[in-house]
Amino acid sequence: MITGSATTVDSLSWQEQLATSIRDPRELLQLLELDPELLEGALAGHGDFPLRVPAAYLQRIEKGNANDPLLRQVLPLGTELLDTPGYSTDPLEEQSSNPAPGLIHKYHGRVLLIVSPNCAINCRYCFRRHFPYGDNKPGRGEWQQALDYIAQDSSITEVIFSGGDPLAASDRQLQWLVEQLESIPHLKRLRIHTRLPVVIPDRITDNCLQWLGDNRFHTSMVIHSNHPNELDDSVDAALRRLKKSNVTLLNQTVLLAGINNAQDTLERLSERLFECGVLPYYLHQLDRISGAAHFAVSDQQARQLHQNLMTSLPGYLVPKLVRETPYAPHKVPL
Repeated sequence: MITGSATTVDSLSWQEQLATSIRDPRELLQLLELDPELLEGALAGHGDFPLRVPAAYLQRIEKGNANDPLLRQVLPLGTELLDTPGYSTDPLEEQSSNPAPGLIHKYHGRVLLIVSPNCAINCRYCFRRHFPYGDNKPGRGEWQQALDYIAQDSSITEVIFSGGDPLAASDRQLQWLVEQLESIPHLKRLRIHTRLPVVIPDRITDNCLQWLGDNRFHTSMVIHSNHPNELDDSVDAALRRLKKSNVTLLNQTVLLAGINNAQDTLERLSERLFECGVLPYYLHQLDRISGAAHFAVSDQQARQLHQNLMTSLPGYLVPKLVRETPYAPHKVPL
């Protein structure tokens, strides 16, 4: 694994780590001692969807290995610019379920808030890589429309913080939003979907744990890890702090060709997650977002992998194999 980077992670706050993420393909290739021939494709992909990799994540990538499973998730490629039939800029048609700025309402009983348009890391398969964040980044004075929408629908019992990555927002902003939601009596649950505990574990600060633990909701956090190599000791420590604060921890994984489409990898991921206090939740088939077709795994292979996991692991360590389909009332099991 890489032992050094442009930034000494231990000396920086999570905000500074976020601000000093690697954003230049040239720097990424140099730090990881990768073949310069990769630069042309990296620059092309970067022009469509910018590179962003925090140093804490970079340190887990093997130097000189262009096929490292963590690198493949973040390295831009020229193939991302290919026009692939069946892939689009809005594969889940979320823009038709966007009744108020910052709010998406697709499923009965729960709504999703785009709390932050920013991410700590730009995953190349991201289904929101083309999302219109410019129209969905309300400040405090603009959240009222979304809060009124939730308050007027008593069938809504759960609010999901999403993004971007919701933990890219400040703890002050997140605490304020939680307090506003607490005043809506029919809300029971708060869920946070985030990759930040995995890519910048220092994000789990005392202030973060305070607003997570000091509210009336049943609070869960769905982290996003695709490979066991992502879950080093620093991530383990952050996740254990969350669990001690009575946050229910779940994980969702995207099935990705060349990264985790192997039984052994998925087994090790489930086992490692459980060691960190996290239960596997979903194994997603790839959302067909433009630029990500090279990550696709066939449904046949996905089903076989899932069947193998059911044979080799206890049931509580086997995530549900699903696809998200526009206008379906729930995730669709495969």
